[in-house]
Amino acid sequence: MRCPFCGHNDTQVKDSRPTEDNSVIRRRRSCPECGARWTTMERVQLREISVVKKDGKKELFDREKITRSLRVALQKRPVGEDQIERIVNSIQRRLESLGETEVPSKVIGEIVMDVLADLDKVAYVRFASVYRNFREAKDFEDFVGTLGDE
Repeated sequence: MRCPFCGHNDTQVKDSRPTEDNSVIRRRRSCPECGARWTTMERVQLREISVVKKDGKKELFDREKITRSLRVALQKRPVGEDQIERIVNSIQRRLESLGETEVPSKVIGEIVMDVLADLDKVAYVRFASVYRNFREAKDFEDFVGTLGDE
């Protein structure tokens, strides 16, 4: 691996260990040229998934988009960064297990909604307000009214 600081081609792995859920290998690396140290994360990717947007455009699945959305929805909620990482891993595994190379964005949004509904109602409402694109206060009221039914 190339050093991200000086560009040297021959770096060394100092330590490797799996994460708690064994879905990622964390590697501590160092550069013998400049002495810099950094961490890399290695995860298995079963297949490349393309996301089909509402307008029909396709783009490669980007787990960072889900991570960012979850961070926003879970801001100031009692959920740690490691739990968010486990959630994103489980969502990605769920998508890969569908066996499809193309997944509609709506399916991904619904999976995230399902996860948040079980995890944290406040985050669920926050995510839904963006995902369902509430235009008026009435839309929001109607959605929150359905929470009592669940």
